[in-house]
Amino acid sequence: MGCASCSTTKNGVPQGCGNKGHCTNGTCNKKNSFDWLATLDLHDPMAYKIVEVSFKNGNRKQFFYNPDYSDAITGDLVVVEAKNGYDVGRITLSGDLVRMQMKKKHESEENIIHKIVRKANFRDIEKLEEARNLEKNALVRGRAIARTIGVELKLGDVEYQGDKRKATFYYTAEGRIDFRELVRMYAKEFKVKIEMKQIGSRQESAIIGGIGTCGRELCCSTWKSDFQSVTTTAARYQNLAINQTKLTGQCGRLKCCLNYELDTYIDALGDFPEKADVLKLTNGIANLVKTDIFKGLMYYSTVIDNIRGPLIALTKEKVKKLQALNKKGIKIKDISREEFDQTPVKQIDIDSDLEFADVTGEIELPEIQKRRKKKYKKRKPKKPRSNQSGNNSGDTKNQKSGDKPNPRKGSSNRNKNRRNNTNRDKPKE
Repeated sequence: MGCASCSTTKNGVPQGCGNKGHCTNGTCNKKNSFDWLATLDLHDPMAYKIVEVSFKNGNRKQFFYNPDYSDAITGDLVVVEAKNGYDVGRITLSGDLVRMQMKKKHESEENIIHKIVRKANFRDIEKLEEARNLEKNALVRGRAIARTIGVELKLGDVEYQGDKRKATFYYTAEGRIDFRELVRMYAKEFKVKIEMKQIGSRQESAIIGGIGTCGRELCCSTWKSDFQSVTTTAARYQNLAINQTKLTGQCGRLKCCLNYELDTYIDALGDFPEKADVLKLTNGIANLVKTDIFKGLMYYSTVIDNIRGPLIALTKEKVKKLQALNKKGIKIKDISREEFDQTPVKQIDIDSDLEFADVTGEIELPEIQKRRKKKYKKRKPKKPRSNQSGNNSGDTKNQKSGDKPNPRKGSSNRNKNRRNNTNRDKPKE
Protein backbone atom coordinates (compact mmCIF):
# COMPACT_ATOMS: atom_id res chain seq x y z
CA MET A 1 0.00 0.00 0.00
CA GLY A 2 3.04 2.27 0.23
CA CYS A 3 5.03 3.99 -2.46
CA ALA A 4 8.28 2.59 -3.87
CA SER A 5 10.50 4.83 -1.77
CA CYS A 6 8.74 3.82 1.47
CA SER A 7 8.66 0.08 0.79
CA THR A 8 11.83 -0.53 2.83
CA THR A 9 11.81 0.12 6.57
CA LYS A 10 14.55 0.66 9.11
CA ASN A 11 13.78 0.52 12.82
CA GLY A 12 10.06 0.57 11.97
CA VAL A 13 10.30 3.90 10.08
CA PRO A 14 9.76 3.98 6.28
CA GLN A 15 12.83 5.18 4.39
CA GLY A 16 12.81 7.72 1.56
CA CYS A 17 10.28 10.33 2.70
CA GLY A 18 12.01 11.32 5.94
CA ASN A 19 8.68 12.24 7.54
CA LYS A 20 8.39 9.18 9.83
CA GLY A 21 5.74 7.55 7.72
CA HIS A 22 3.39 10.55 7.54
CA CYS A 23 3.35 11.55 3.89
CA THR A 24 1.07 14.36 2.78
CA ASN A 25 -0.25 12.33 -0.15
CA GLY A 26 -1.50 9.54 2.14
CA THR A 27 0.25 6.50 0.69
CA CYS A 28 2.46 5.33 3.58
CA ASN A 29 -0.27 4.26 6.01
CA LYS A 30 -3.76 2.91 6.03
CA LYS A 31 -6.08 5.57 7.42
CA ASN A 32 -3.19 7.87 8.22
CA SER A 33 -3.82 11.34 9.61
CA PHE A 34 -1.80 14.54 9.23
CA ASP A 35 -1.16 16.28 12.55
CA TRP A 36 -0.71 19.84 11.32
CA LEU A 37 -0.54 21.25 14.88
CA ALA A 38 2.56 19.19 15.58
CA THR A 39 4.41 20.80 12.66
CA LEU A 40 4.07 24.27 14.21
CA ASP A 41 6.97 25.37 16.43
CA LEU A 42 4.70 26.33 19.31
CA HIS A 43 4.83 25.17 22.90
CA ASP A 44 1.46 24.49 24.49
CA PRO A 45 1.68 24.43 28.30
CA MET A 46 -1.94 23.18 28.54
CA ALA A 47 -1.54 20.36 26.01
CA TYR A 48 -4.14 17.59 25.90
CA LYS A 49 -2.86 14.51 27.73
CA ILE A 50 -4.51 11.93 25.47
CA VAL A 51 -2.96 10.80 22.16
CA GLU A 52 -4.08 8.52 19.32
CA VAL A 53 -1.92 5.46 18.64
CA SER A 54 -2.22 3.30 15.50
CA PHE A 55 -1.18 -0.35 15.24
CA LYS A 56 -0.10 -2.31 12.18
CA ASN A 57 0.09 0.70 9.84
CA GLY A 58 -3.34 2.08 10.73
CA ASN A 59 -5.18 -1.24 10.87
CA ARG A 60 -6.39 -0.42 14.40
CA LYS A 61 -6.38 2.83 16.40
CA GLN A 62 -6.85 3.47 20.12
CA PHE A 63 -6.53 6.35 22.58
CA PHE A 64 -3.98 6.34 25.45
CA TYR A 65 -2.84 8.72 28.18
CA ASN A 66 0.51 10.35 27.47
CA PRO A 67 2.31 11.11 30.76
CA ASP A 68 4.95 13.82 30.93
CA TYR A 69 7.82 11.43 31.69
CA SER A 70 7.36 9.56 28.38
CA ASP A 71 8.38 12.64 26.33
CA ALA A 72 6.69 11.11 23.23
CA ILE A 73 5.47 13.24 20.33
CA THR A 74 3.62 12.60 17.09
CA GLY A 75 5.37 10.03 14.90
CA ASP A 76 7.23 8.17 17.66
CA LEU A 77 7.01 4.42 18.20
CA VAL A 78 5.88 3.83 21.77
CA VAL A 79 5.21 0.92 24.11
CA VAL A 80 1.66 0.99 25.49
CA GLU A 81 -0.20 -1.01 28.08
CA ALA A 82 -2.51 -3.83 27.02
CA LYS A 83 -4.85 -6.25 28.78
CA ASN A 84 -2.17 -8.93 28.73
CA GLY A 85 1.37 -7.62 28.41
CA TYR A 86 2.25 -4.68 26.21
CA ASP A 87 1.95 -3.60 22.59
CA VAL A 88 3.93 -1.37 20.24
CA GLY A 89 2.34 1.35 18.09
CA ARG A 90 2.93 4.76 16.57
CA ILE A 91 1.46 8.09 17.75
CA THR A 92 -0.60 9.61 14.92
CA LEU A 93 -2.41 12.50 16.64
CA SER A 94 -1.81 14.65 19.69
CA GLY A 95 -3.14 17.84 21.20
CA ASP A 96 -6.59 19.31 20.58
CA LEU A 97 -7.04 17.27 17.39
CA VAL A 98 -7.40 14.19 19.59
CA ARG A 99 -10.28 15.83 21.46
CA MET A 100 -12.11 16.38 18.16
CA GLN A 101 -11.41 12.81 17.06
CA MET A 102 -12.76 11.41 20.32
CA LYS A 103 -15.93 13.47 19.92
CA LYS A 104 -16.36 12.09 16.41
CA LYS A 105 -15.99 8.49 17.59
CA HIS A 106 -18.13 9.07 20.72
CA GLU A 107 -15.31 8.21 23.13
CA SER A 108 -15.15 9.61 26.66
CA GLU A 109 -12.10 10.20 28.84
CA GLU A 110 -13.49 7.95 31.59
CA ASN A 111 -13.26 4.87 29.36
CA ILE A 112 -9.52 5.37 28.71
CA ILE A 113 -7.58 3.40 31.34
CA HIS A 114 -4.32 2.47 29.56
CA LYS A 115 -1.33 4.76 29.08
CA ILE A 116 1.98 4.98 27.28
CA VAL A 117 4.84 3.27 29.12
CA ARG A 118 7.84 4.64 27.24
CA LYS A 119 9.35 5.09 23.82
CA ALA A 120 10.14 1.89 21.96
CA ASN A 121 13.80 0.85 21.94
CA PHE A 122 15.68 -1.29 19.44
CA ARG A 123 14.68 -4.59 21.08
CA ASP A 124 10.95 -3.64 21.03
CA ILE A 125 11.07 -2.79 17.33
CA GLU A 126 12.95 -6.01 16.53
CA LYS A 127 10.38 -8.07 18.43
CA LEU A 128 7.55 -6.28 16.60
CA GLU A 129 9.04 -7.18 13.21
CA GLU A 130 9.30 -10.82 14.31
CA ALA A 131 5.62 -10.78 15.23
CA ARG A 132 4.66 -9.31 11.84
CA ASN A 133 6.60 -12.07 10.06
CA LEU A 134 4.59 -14.74 11.91
CA GLU A 135 1.21 -13.41 10.81
CA LYS A 136 1.18 -14.73 7.22
CA ASN A 137 2.01 -18.31 8.18
CA ALA A 138 -0.51 -18.15 11.04
CA LEU A 139 -3.24 -17.04 8.62
CA VAL A 140 -2.59 -19.93 6.20
CA ARG A 141 -2.37 -22.49 9.00
CA GLY A 142 -5.47 -21.13 10.72
CA ARG A 143 -7.55 -21.48 7.54
CA ALA A 144 -6.41 -25.08 7.14
CA ILE A 145 -7.35 -25.98 10.73
CA ALA A 146 -10.79 -24.36 10.41
CA ARG A 147 -11.45 -26.34 7.24
CA THR A 148 -10.45 -29.68 8.77
CA ILE A 149 -12.68 -29.14 11.80
CA GLY A 150 -15.59 -28.02 9.61
CA VAL A 151 -16.15 -24.57 11.10
CA GLU A 152 -17.85 -22.32 8.52
CA LEU A 153 -15.93 -19.06 8.80
CA LYS A 154 -13.53 -17.04 6.67
CA LEU A 155 -10.33 -15.72 8.20
CA GLY A 156 -9.43 -12.29 6.89
CA ASP A 157 -6.37 -11.26 8.87
CA VAL A 158 -4.20 -12.14 11.89
CA GLU A 159 -2.59 -9.54 14.17
CA TYR A 160 0.07 -10.43 16.74
CA GLN A 161 0.62 -8.30 19.80
CA GLY A 162 3.97 -6.51 20.15
CA ASP A 163 5.21 -8.92 22.83
CA LYS A 164 4.07 -12.02 20.84
CA ARG A 165 1.86 -13.22 23.70
CA LYS A 166 -1.49 -12.77 21.95
CA ALA A 167 -2.86 -13.26 18.42
CA THR A 168 -6.14 -11.77 17.20
CA PHE A 169 -7.93 -13.60 14.35
CA TYR A 170 -10.36 -11.46 12.33
CA TYR A 171 -13.06 -13.51 10.60
CA THR A 172 -16.38 -13.11 8.78
CA ALA A 173 -19.28 -15.53 9.10
CA GLU A 174 -23.03 -15.70 8.66
CA GLY A 175 -24.46 -15.58 12.16
CA ARG A 176 -22.87 -16.81 15.36
CA ILE A 177 -20.45 -19.75 15.41
CA ASP A 178 -19.35 -22.09 18.18
CA PHE A 179 -15.55 -21.90 17.84
CA ARG A 180 -14.53 -23.21 21.27
CA GLU A 181 -12.88 -26.28 19.78
CA LEU A 182 -11.21 -24.10 17.14
CA VAL A 183 -9.68 -21.86 19.82
CA ARG A 184 -8.24 -24.91 21.60
CA MET A 185 -6.66 -26.09 18.36
CA TYR A 186 -5.21 -22.62 17.68
CA ALA A 187 -3.79 -22.32 21.20
CA LYS A 188 -2.20 -25.76 20.87
CA GLU A 189 -0.77 -24.92 17.46
CA PHE A 190 0.53 -21.36 17.98
CA LYS A 191 1.32 -21.45 21.74
CA VAL A 192 -0.18 -17.96 22.36
CA LYS A 193 -3.40 -16.55 23.72
CA ILE A 194 -6.10 -16.55 21.02
CA GLU A 195 -8.78 -13.90 20.51
CA MET A 196 -11.48 -14.33 17.84
CA LYS A 197 -13.04 -11.11 16.53
CA GLN A 198 -15.94 -11.14 14.06
CA ILE A 199 -16.07 -8.31 11.53
CA GLY A 200 -18.28 -7.39 8.58
CA SER A 201 -17.47 -7.64 4.90
CA ARG A 202 -16.74 -3.90 4.67
CA GLN A 203 -14.29 -4.08 7.58
CA GLU A 204 -12.63 -7.07 5.94
CA SER A 205 -11.97 -5.15 2.72
CA ALA A 206 -10.68 -2.23 4.80
CA ILE A 207 -8.15 -4.49 6.54
CA ILE A 208 -6.99 -6.32 3.40
CA GLY A 209 -7.01 -3.27 1.09
CA GLY A 210 -6.92 -3.16 -2.69
CA ILE A 211 -7.54 -1.06 -5.81
CA GLY A 212 -11.07 -0.03 -6.77
CA THR A 213 -12.64 0.32 -10.22
CA CYS A 214 -11.75 4.03 -10.20
CA GLY A 215 -8.04 3.13 -10.17
CA ARG A 216 -7.38 4.43 -6.66
CA GLU A 217 -6.95 2.67 -3.34
CA LEU A 218 -10.13 1.68 -1.53
CA CYS A 219 -11.75 4.46 0.49
CA CYS A 220 -12.42 2.12 3.41
CA SER A 221 -8.72 1.21 3.71
CA THR A 222 -7.28 4.73 3.33
CA TRP A 223 -9.52 7.33 5.01
CA LYS A 224 -13.12 6.16 5.57
CA SER A 225 -13.72 5.00 9.14
CA ASP A 226 -17.54 5.03 9.49
CA PHE A 227 -19.75 2.95 7.21
CA GLN A 228 -23.23 4.20 6.29
CA SER A 229 -26.01 2.14 4.76
CA VAL A 230 -26.14 2.21 0.95
CA THR A 231 -29.32 1.31 -0.99
CA THR A 232 -30.27 1.11 -4.65
CA THR A 233 -32.39 4.26 -4.32
CA ALA A 234 -29.14 6.24 -4.40
CA ALA A 235 -28.40 4.76 -7.83
CA ARG A 236 -31.93 5.54 -9.06
CA TYR A 237 -31.65 9.19 -8.03
CA GLN A 238 -28.43 9.43 -10.06
CA ASN A 239 -29.98 7.66 -13.12
CA LEU A 240 -27.53 4.78 -12.91
CA ALA A 241 -28.30 1.37 -14.37
CA ILE A 242 -29.12 -1.18 -11.69
CA ASN A 243 -26.25 -3.50 -12.57
CA GLN A 244 -24.97 -5.51 -9.62
CA THR A 245 -21.56 -6.16 -11.15
CA LYS A 246 -20.87 -2.43 -11.54
CA LEU A 247 -22.47 -1.19 -8.34
CA THR A 248 -20.89 -3.68 -5.94
CA GLY A 249 -17.39 -3.29 -4.57
CA GLN A 250 -14.76 -5.81 -3.55
CA CYS A 251 -16.59 -6.46 -0.28
CA GLY A 252 -19.65 -7.76 -2.15
CA ARG A 253 -21.82 -4.84 -0.97
CA LEU A 254 -22.92 -1.68 -2.71
CA LYS A 255 -20.15 0.87 -3.17
CA CYS A 256 -19.87 3.55 -0.51
CA CYS A 257 -19.17 6.18 -3.17
CA LEU A 258 -22.83 6.03 -4.27
CA ASN A 259 -23.64 8.28 -1.30
CA TYR A 260 -20.97 10.89 -2.04
CA GLU A 261 -22.93 12.90 -4.65
CA LEU A 262 -26.43 11.88 -3.58
CA ASP A 263 -27.22 15.19 -1.84
CA THR A 264 -26.20 17.17 -4.95
CA TYR A 265 -28.48 15.09 -7.16
CA ILE A 266 -31.42 15.46 -4.78
CA ASP A 267 -31.00 19.26 -4.72
CA ALA A 268 -30.82 19.36 -8.54
CA LEU A 269 -33.94 17.19 -8.91
CA GLY A 270 -35.93 19.70 -6.84
CA ASP A 271 -36.20 22.02 -9.90
CA PHE A 272 -37.62 19.31 -12.18
CA PRO A 273 -41.43 18.89 -12.51
CA GLU A 274 -43.07 16.14 -10.52
CA LYS A 275 -45.40 13.46 -11.95
CA ALA A 276 -44.37 14.30 -15.51
CA ASP A 277 -43.95 10.73 -16.72
CA VAL A 278 -46.76 11.01 -19.30
CA LEU A 279 -47.85 13.95 -21.49
CA LYS A 280 -51.18 13.72 -23.34
CA LEU A 281 -51.23 14.38 -27.09
CA THR A 282 -54.15 14.74 -29.48
CA ASN A 283 -53.60 11.32 -31.07
CA GLY A 284 -51.41 9.62 -28.47
CA ILE A 285 -49.10 10.10 -25.50
CA ALA A 286 -45.46 10.94 -24.72
CA ASN A 287 -43.61 8.81 -22.16
CA LEU A 288 -40.58 9.97 -20.16
CA VAL A 289 -37.53 7.80 -20.96
CA LYS A 290 -34.62 9.45 -19.11
CA THR A 291 -33.59 12.70 -17.43
CA ASP A 292 -30.29 14.54 -17.87
CA ILE A 293 -29.89 16.30 -14.54
CA PHE A 294 -26.77 18.29 -15.43
CA LYS A 295 -28.13 19.69 -18.71
CA GLY A 296 -31.68 20.08 -17.40
CA LEU A 297 -33.23 18.02 -20.23
CA MET A 298 -36.02 15.43 -20.21
CA TYR A 299 -36.24 12.91 -23.05
CA TYR A 300 -39.70 11.75 -24.19
CA SER A 301 -40.74 9.06 -26.66
CA THR A 302 -44.01 9.78 -28.52
CA VAL A 303 -46.62 7.17 -29.42
CA ILE A 304 -49.04 8.60 -32.04
CA ASP A 305 -51.72 6.34 -33.56
CA ASN A 306 -49.98 3.30 -32.05
CA ILE A 307 -46.75 4.23 -33.88
CA ARG A 308 -43.66 4.92 -31.80
CA GLY A 309 -41.75 8.06 -32.73
CA PRO A 310 -38.20 9.29 -32.07
CA LEU A 311 -36.85 10.65 -28.77
CA ILE A 312 -37.50 14.35 -28.19
CA ALA A 313 -35.41 16.39 -25.74
CA LEU A 314 -37.36 19.01 -23.76
CA THR A 315 -36.18 21.47 -21.17
CA LYS A 316 -37.65 21.29 -17.68
CA GLU A 317 -39.29 24.74 -18.12
CA LYS A 318 -41.03 23.57 -21.29
CA VAL A 319 -42.25 20.38 -19.62
CA LYS A 320 -43.79 22.46 -16.82
CA LYS A 321 -45.78 24.48 -19.42
CA LEU A 322 -46.99 21.34 -21.18
CA GLN A 323 -47.95 19.77 -17.88
CA ALA A 324 -49.97 22.87 -16.94
CA LEU A 325 -51.83 22.69 -20.27
CA ASN A 326 -52.71 19.04 -19.74
CA LYS A 327 -54.17 19.89 -16.34
CA LYS A 328 -56.48 22.42 -18.04
CA GLY A 329 -57.68 19.74 -20.49
CA ILE A 330 -55.73 21.03 -23.49
CA LYS A 331 -53.98 18.34 -25.50
CA ILE A 332 -50.79 18.89 -27.50
CA LYS A 333 -50.54 18.46 -31.27
CA ASP A 334 -46.78 18.67 -31.71
CA ILE A 335 -44.32 18.81 -28.79
CA SER A 336 -41.33 19.96 -30.79
CA ARG A 337 -43.15 22.89 -32.47
CA GLU A 338 -45.27 23.82 -29.45
CA GLU A 339 -48.58 23.49 -31.33
CA PHE A 340 -51.52 23.06 -29.00
CA ASP A 341 -55.18 22.26 -29.50
CA GLN A 342 -56.74 25.21 -27.66
CA THR A 343 -60.27 23.73 -27.68
CA PRO A 344 -60.66 21.13 -25.00
CA VAL A 345 -62.23 17.87 -26.10
CA LYS A 346 -65.95 17.69 -25.19
CA GLN A 347 -68.42 14.84 -25.39
CA ILE A 348 -71.31 15.47 -27.82
CA ASP A 349 -74.85 15.04 -26.56
CA ILE A 350 -76.78 12.90 -29.07
CA ASP A 351 -80.26 14.26 -28.21
CA SER A 352 -79.36 17.90 -28.88
CA ASP A 353 -76.68 17.67 -31.59
CA LEU A 354 -77.75 14.69 -33.68
CA GLU A 355 -79.91 16.63 -36.19
CA PHE A 356 -77.18 19.24 -36.81
CA ALA A 357 -74.35 16.69 -37.15
CA ASP A 358 -72.75 16.16 -40.53
CA VAL A 359 -72.75 12.72 -42.05
CA THR A 360 -69.00 12.78 -42.59
CA GLY A 361 -68.24 14.22 -39.16
CA GLU A 362 -67.25 12.29 -36.09
CA ILE A 363 -69.72 11.89 -33.29
CA GLU A 364 -68.69 10.63 -29.90
CA LEU A 365 -71.43 8.29 -28.78
CA PRO A 366 -72.06 7.73 -25.13
CA GLU A 367 -71.27 4.41 -23.60
CA ILE A 368 -74.17 1.97 -23.86
CA GLN A 369 -75.01 0.35 -20.61
CA LYS A 370 -75.58 -3.34 -21.05
CA ARG A 371 -78.69 -4.83 -19.59
CA ARG A 372 -78.06 -7.23 -16.85
CA LYS A 373 -79.64 -10.63 -17.13
CA LYS A 374 -82.25 -11.34 -14.53
CA LYS A 375 -81.51 -14.19 -12.25
CA TYR A 376 -84.47 -16.51 -12.04
CA LYS A 377 -85.33 -17.60 -8.58
CA LYS A 378 -86.18 -21.21 -7.79
CA ARG A 379 -89.89 -21.81 -7.60
CA LYS A 380 -91.22 -23.01 -4.34
CA PRO A 381 -93.34 -26.21 -4.43
CA LYS A 382 -97.05 -25.45 -4.53
CA LYS A 383 -99.27 -26.50 -1.73
CA PRO A 384 -101.67 -29.38 -2.57
CA ARG A 385 -105.23 -28.37 -3.32
CA SER A 386 -107.88 -29.41 -0.90
CA ASN A 387 -111.09 -31.26 -2.02
CA GLN A 388 -109.36 -32.49 -5.24
CA SER A 389 -110.10 -36.12 -4.51
CA GLY A 390 -111.61 -38.15 -1.80
CA ASN A 391 -108.29 -39.22 -0.44
CA ASN A 392 -107.03 -35.67 -0.22
CA SER A 393 -110.14 -34.51 1.52
CA GLY A 394 -109.80 -37.33 3.98
CA ASP A 395 -106.17 -36.52 4.57
CA THR A 396 -106.89 -32.90 5.21
CA LYS A 397 -109.54 -33.78 7.65
CA ASN A 398 -107.26 -36.18 9.47
CA GLN A 399 -104.46 -33.58 9.67
CA LYS A 400 -104.04 -31.82 12.91
CA SER A 401 -104.30 -28.09 13.18
CA GLY A 402 -100.58 -27.67 13.85
CA ASP A 403 -99.29 -30.05 11.10
CA LYS A 404 -98.31 -28.93 7.59
CA PRO A 405 -99.79 -30.66 4.53
CA ASN A 406 -97.53 -33.18 2.76
CA PRO A 407 -97.01 -32.09 -0.87
CA ARG A 408 -95.98 -35.58 -2.01
CA LYS A 409 -99.44 -37.00 -1.46
CA GLY A 410 -101.09 -34.43 -3.71
CA SER A 411 -98.53 -34.99 -6.50
CA SER A 412 -99.11 -38.75 -6.48
CA ASN A 413 -102.89 -38.28 -6.87
CA ARG A 414 -102.34 -35.90 -9.78
CA ASN A 415 -100.18 -38.44 -11.60
CA LYS A 416 -102.89 -41.09 -11.21
CA ASN A 417 -105.54 -38.79 -12.67
CA ARG A 418 -103.30 -37.97 -15.67
CA ARG A 419 -102.77 -41.66 -16.45
CA ASN A 420 -106.50 -42.30 -16.36
CA ASN A 421 -107.18 -39.44 -18.77
CA THR A 422 -104.59 -40.68 -21.28
CA ASN A 423 -106.04 -44.15 -21.23
CA ARG A 424 -109.52 -42.79 -22.03
CA ASP A 425 -108.33 -40.79 -25.03
CA LYS A 426 -106.67 -43.82 -26.73
CA PRO A 427 -108.85 -45.52 -29.44
CA LYS A 428 -109.98 -49.05 -28.80
CA GLU A 429 -108.58 -51.75 -31.08
